Amino acid sequence: MSENKYKILSGSALKCLAMVCMLIDHTAATLLAGSPITVFRYGDHIVTLYRLMRNCGRLAFPLFAFLLTEGFLHTRSKTRYGISLLLFALLSELPWNLEHTGTLLYQKQNVFFTLFLGYAGLCALEYFRDDRKKQFLSLAVLYLVTYFLHSDYGLTGYGFIIMLYALRTQPVVQALLGCCFLSSAWIGGLAFIPINLYNGTRGFIRSPFLKYAFYAVYPVHLLILYFLKARYIGF
Repeated sequence: MSENKYKILSGSALKCLAMVCMLIDHTAATLLAGSPITVFRYGDHIVTLYRLMRNCGRLAFPLFAFLLTEGFLHTRSKTRYGISLLLFALLSELPWNLEHTGTLLYQKQNVFFTLFLGYAGLCALEYFRDDRKKQFLSLAVLYLVTYFLHSDYGLTGYGFIIMLYALRTQPVVQALLGCCFLSSAWIGGLAFIPINLYNGTRGFIRSPFLKYAFYAVYPVHLLILYFLKARYIGF
Protein backbone atom coordinates (compact mmCIF):
# COMPACT_ATOMS: atom_id res chain seq x y z
CA MET A 1 0.00 0.00 0.00
CA SER A 2 1.60 3.25 -1.15
CA GLU A 3 2.18 5.95 1.43
CA ASN A 4 1.16 8.49 -1.22
CA LYS A 5 -2.50 7.53 -0.72
CA TYR A 6 -2.31 9.38 2.61
CA LYS A 7 -0.92 12.55 1.02
CA ILE A 8 -4.30 14.23 0.80
CA LEU A 9 -3.63 17.87 1.67
CA SER A 10 -2.66 20.52 -0.86
CA GLY A 11 -0.73 23.67 -0.07
CA SER A 12 -4.02 25.58 -0.18
CA ALA A 13 -5.56 23.21 2.37
CA LEU A 14 -2.60 23.77 4.70
CA LYS A 15 -2.94 27.53 4.24
CA CYS A 16 -6.62 27.42 5.17
CA LEU A 17 -5.90 25.24 8.19
CA ALA A 18 -3.13 27.60 9.34
CA MET A 19 -5.36 30.62 8.85
CA VAL A 20 -8.25 29.11 10.82
CA CYS A 21 -5.91 28.15 13.69
CA MET A 22 -4.48 31.66 13.70
CA LEU A 23 -7.93 33.29 13.81
CA ILE A 24 -9.00 31.02 16.66
CA ASP A 25 -5.82 31.79 18.60
CA HIS A 26 -5.92 35.56 18.15
CA THR A 27 -9.63 35.74 18.93
CA ALA A 28 -9.04 33.98 22.23
CA ALA A 29 -5.96 36.06 23.09
CA THR A 30 -7.73 39.34 22.35
CA LEU A 31 -11.31 38.78 23.46
CA LEU A 32 -11.31 35.85 25.90
CA ALA A 33 -8.24 36.45 28.08
CA GLY A 34 -9.20 35.59 31.65
CA SER A 35 -12.52 34.11 30.58
CA PRO A 36 -13.78 31.46 33.05
CA ILE A 37 -15.85 29.60 30.45
CA THR A 38 -15.18 25.89 31.05
CA VAL A 39 -15.25 23.37 28.21
CA PHE A 40 -14.56 20.22 30.23
CA ARG A 41 -12.88 18.89 33.38
CA TYR A 42 -10.66 15.90 34.05
CA GLY A 43 -9.79 15.21 37.64
CA ASP A 44 -8.85 18.46 39.31
CA HIS A 45 -8.00 20.11 36.00
CA ILE A 46 -10.28 22.56 34.25
CA VAL A 47 -9.93 23.27 30.53
CA THR A 48 -11.35 26.67 29.65
CA LEU A 49 -12.51 27.81 26.24
CA TYR A 50 -9.64 30.30 26.26
CA ARG A 51 -7.00 27.60 26.80
CA LEU A 52 -8.56 25.24 24.26
CA MET A 53 -8.56 27.96 21.59
CA ARG A 54 -5.00 29.02 22.39
CA ASN A 55 -3.81 25.42 22.16
CA CYS A 56 -5.48 25.12 18.76
CA GLY A 57 -3.65 28.25 17.71
CA ARG A 58 -0.24 26.70 18.46
CA LEU A 59 -0.51 24.85 15.14
CA ALA A 60 -0.60 28.04 13.10
CA PHE A 61 3.05 29.14 13.13
CA PRO A 62 4.57 25.70 12.32
CA LEU A 63 2.19 25.46 9.36
CA PHE A 64 2.99 28.96 8.12
CA ALA A 65 6.71 28.27 8.51
CA PHE A 66 6.43 25.05 6.51
CA LEU A 67 4.46 26.84 3.79
CA LEU A 68 7.16 29.50 3.68
CA THR A 69 9.86 26.92 2.97
CA GLU A 70 7.67 25.36 0.28
CA GLY A 71 7.09 28.78 -1.24
CA PHE A 72 10.82 29.43 -1.24
CA LEU A 73 11.49 26.15 -3.06
CA HIS A 74 8.82 26.67 -5.72
CA THR A 75 8.45 30.41 -6.27
CA ARG A 76 9.21 31.78 -9.72
CA SER A 77 10.74 34.94 -8.27
CA LYS A 78 12.49 34.79 -4.92
CA THR A 79 12.94 38.56 -4.96
CA ARG A 80 9.23 39.21 -5.47
CA TYR A 81 8.35 36.70 -2.76
CA GLY A 82 10.67 38.41 -0.28
CA ILE A 83 9.36 41.87 -1.14
CA SER A 84 5.79 40.65 -0.58
CA LEU A 85 6.69 39.35 2.87
CA LEU A 86 8.41 42.60 3.83
CA LEU A 87 5.56 44.71 2.46
CA PHE A 88 2.96 42.84 4.49
CA ALA A 89 5.21 43.00 7.56
CA LEU A 90 5.18 46.79 7.25
CA LEU A 91 1.45 46.95 6.47
CA SER A 92 0.63 44.73 9.44
CA GLU A 93 2.64 46.67 11.99
CA LEU A 94 0.03 49.33 12.77
CA PRO A 95 -2.84 46.81 13.15
CA TRP A 96 -0.52 44.63 15.26
CA ASN A 97 0.33 47.52 17.59
CA LEU A 98 -3.30 48.60 17.90
CA GLU A 99 -4.54 45.07 18.59
CA HIS A 100 -2.02 44.57 21.39
CA THR A 101 -1.89 47.97 23.10
CA GLY A 102 -4.62 50.16 21.63
CA THR A 103 -1.83 52.59 20.65
CA LEU A 104 0.56 53.05 17.75
CA LEU A 105 3.50 51.60 19.71
CA TYR A 106 4.40 48.10 20.85
CA GLN A 107 7.84 46.75 21.70
CA LYS A 108 7.36 43.56 19.66
CA GLN A 109 6.94 43.28 15.90
CA ASN A 110 4.45 41.12 14.01
CA VAL A 111 5.12 37.61 12.77
CA PHE A 112 5.57 38.68 9.14
CA PHE A 113 8.96 40.08 10.18
CA THR A 114 9.92 36.66 11.54
CA LEU A 115 8.80 35.02 8.32
CA PHE A 116 10.71 37.59 6.26
CA LEU A 117 13.92 37.13 8.25
CA GLY A 118 13.59 33.35 8.04
CA TYR A 119 13.05 33.67 4.29
CA ALA A 120 16.14 35.88 4.03
CA GLY A 121 18.05 33.13 5.82
CA LEU A 122 16.90 30.58 3.24
CA CYS A 123 17.99 32.91 0.44
CA ALA A 124 21.40 33.24 2.08
CA LEU A 125 21.77 29.46 2.35
CA GLU A 126 21.05 29.09 -1.35
CA TYR A 127 23.07 32.08 -2.56
CA PHE A 128 26.18 31.07 -0.57
CA ARG A 129 25.68 27.31 -0.95
CA ASP A 130 29.33 26.88 -1.97
CA ASP A 131 30.70 28.95 0.90
CA ARG A 132 29.89 27.63 4.39
CA LYS A 133 31.55 30.58 6.13
CA LYS A 134 29.37 33.12 4.34
CA GLN A 135 26.31 30.99 5.02
CA PHE A 136 27.10 30.95 8.73
CA LEU A 137 27.88 34.69 8.82
CA SER A 138 24.65 35.55 7.01
CA LEU A 139 22.54 33.39 9.32
CA ALA A 140 24.29 34.87 12.35
CA VAL A 141 23.61 38.45 11.21
CA LEU A 142 19.94 37.66 10.60
CA TYR A 143 19.83 35.95 14.00
CA LEU A 144 21.01 39.18 15.63
CA VAL A 145 18.50 41.24 13.65
CA THR A 146 15.73 38.90 14.83
CA TYR A 147 16.94 39.24 18.42
CA PHE A 148 16.97 43.05 18.41
CA LEU A 149 13.75 43.37 16.41
CA HIS A 150 11.72 41.35 18.95
CA SER A 151 9.46 39.94 16.27
CA ASP A 152 6.72 37.47 17.17
CA TYR A 153 8.12 33.94 17.80
CA GLY A 154 11.55 35.59 17.69
CA LEU A 155 14.67 33.46 17.67
CA THR A 156 12.70 30.24 18.07
CA GLY A 157 10.62 31.04 14.99
CA TYR A 158 13.66 32.05 12.94
CA GLY A 159 15.55 28.89 13.89
CA PHE A 160 12.48 26.76 13.25
CA ILE A 161 12.25 28.02 9.65
CA ILE A 162 15.93 27.31 8.99
CA MET A 163 15.55 23.84 10.53
CA LEU A 164 12.53 23.00 8.35
CA TYR A 165 14.49 23.87 5.23
CA ALA A 166 17.70 22.11 6.27
CA LEU A 167 15.82 18.86 7.08
CA ARG A 168 13.27 19.04 4.25
CA THR A 169 14.32 15.62 2.91
CA GLN A 170 14.19 13.96 6.34
CA PRO A 171 10.58 14.31 7.54
CA VAL A 172 10.92 12.08 10.61
CA VAL A 173 14.00 13.92 11.94
CA GLN A 174 12.37 17.21 10.95
CA ALA A 175 9.26 16.42 13.01
CA LEU A 176 11.24 15.21 16.06
CA LEU A 177 13.56 18.20 16.09
CA GLY A 178 10.65 20.51 15.30
CA CYS A 179 8.84 19.35 18.45
CA CYS A 180 11.98 20.19 20.43
CA PHE A 181 11.96 23.70 18.95
CA LEU A 182 8.34 24.03 20.01
CA SER A 183 8.87 22.65 23.52
CA SER A 184 7.45 25.79 25.15
CA ALA A 185 4.31 25.33 23.03
CA TRP A 186 4.58 21.56 22.62
CA ILE A 187 1.11 21.07 21.23
CA GLY A 188 2.31 22.89 18.11
CA GLY A 189 4.11 19.67 17.24
CA LEU A 190 0.74 18.31 16.14
CA ALA A 191 1.18 20.52 13.07
CA PHE A 192 3.54 17.87 11.70
CA ILE A 193 0.54 15.58 11.18
CA PRO A 194 -1.02 17.75 8.41
CA ILE A 195 2.47 18.70 7.22
CA ASN A 196 3.20 15.04 6.53
CA LEU A 197 -0.13 14.67 4.74
CA TYR A 198 0.95 17.36 2.25
CA ASN A 199 0.93 16.10 -1.32
CA GLY A 200 3.13 18.75 -2.90
CA THR A 201 0.37 20.40 -4.97
CA ARG A 202 -0.63 24.06 -4.81
CA GLY A 203 -4.38 23.55 -4.60
CA PHE A 204 -6.92 26.23 -5.41
CA ILE A 205 -4.93 29.29 -4.23
CA ARG A 206 -3.19 30.03 -7.50
CA SER A 207 -4.08 33.49 -8.75
CA PRO A 208 -2.20 36.59 -7.49
CA PHE A 209 -5.51 37.93 -6.15
CA LEU A 210 -6.12 34.90 -3.90
CA LYS A 211 -2.47 34.84 -2.85
CA TYR A 212 -2.49 38.45 -1.66
CA ALA A 213 -5.99 38.12 -0.23
CA PHE A 214 -4.62 35.31 1.92
CA TYR A 215 -1.80 37.58 3.10
CA ALA A 216 -4.24 40.40 3.76
CA VAL A 217 -6.24 38.31 6.22
CA TYR A 218 -3.50 38.93 8.78
CA PRO A 219 -3.62 42.75 9.06
CA VAL A 220 -7.37 42.88 8.41
CA HIS A 221 -8.29 40.45 11.20
CA LEU A 222 -5.99 42.30 13.61
CA LEU A 223 -7.86 45.53 12.91
CA ILE A 224 -11.22 43.83 13.40
CA LEU A 225 -10.09 42.38 16.73
CA TYR A 226 -8.79 45.80 17.79
CA PHE A 227 -12.15 47.45 17.10
CA LEU A 228 -14.04 44.65 18.88
CA LYS A 229 -11.80 44.86 21.92
CA ALA A 230 -11.98 48.65 22.02
CA ARG A 231 -15.76 48.55 21.71
CA TYR A 232 -16.64 45.77 24.15
CA ILE A 233 -13.67 45.28 26.50
CA GLY A 234 -11.29 48.22 26.43
CA PHE A 235 -7.54 48.34 26.94
